[in-house]
Amino acid sequence: MTEATHLDRAHAAMEAGDEAARLRYYQTLAAAELFLLLEAEAQEDDVVPQAFEVEGQTFVLAFDTEERLSGFAGDAAHYVALSGRAVAEMLAEAGLGLGLNLEAGPQAALLPNAAMVWLAETLAEGPEEVEAQPQSFHPPKGLPEELVTALDARLAAAGGLAELAYLVGVTYENGTTGHLLGVVDAVPGADTAIARAVSDVLALSGLEAALLDVGFFRSTDPAAARMALVGLRFDLPKPEETVRPAPGTDPEKPPKLK
Repeated sequence: MTEATHLDRAHAAMEAGDEAARLRYYQTLAAAELFLLLEAEAQEDDVVPQAFEVEGQTFVLAFDTEERLSGFAGDAAHYVALSGRAVAEMLAEAGLGLGLNLEAGPQAALLPNAAMVWLAETLAEGPEEVEAQPQSFHPPKGLPEELVTALDARLAAAGGLAELAYLVGVTYENGTTGHLLGVVDAVPGADTAIARAVSDVLALSGLEAALLDVGFFRSTDPAAARMALVGLRFDLPKPEETVRPAPGTDPEKPPKLK
């Protein structure tokens, strides 16, 4: 039996929990790196996944670690690594379900196409870009603990995309107030992926009042020092290897099922 993963633990909590636990499972799934088993080596942007049928529904196979995939299909198996969000988007459009960690983990799951459609639609809206100048920062107050915990987990999965982030209360120059996640020293080109990740957490929070802005700052900006005085700090993990774009996060270059 392989060691339990974050996705295993989230699935076990969902089975024993409530609606909030179900949403946390799908948060974890959307953020996870999944290894999609293929019939043959991917050709440019085209992929042909291995598929099977259960009671008239077609499923494709994916695993949340390379070790689980190779344990199921062998070391010579062909696969592509994608984010759970990208897999859900592809399968929703193709009318396919997801067989996750079958015969390869303590929490195997069969997720029907309806679940993929729901997840893809829930995450489809995405962040909106606005321009507002912060006037002052203050300690964050009134945010649900579940949201803060989910943000912490999601940012931990975004290691290498930025140095750190501060969660603060904010008052803007136009007089409006709210909460801001101030991301410090994001790597070039990572802004969209980080904003999308935070948007996904909010979309799956189940909390109607869970509104949060995302801003990007350099460590040399005076605003970064001001946020450090009052904010809740999240340190993003350092990558062990050269940073590569998060799998499946580029909406302009999604792989295509054939």
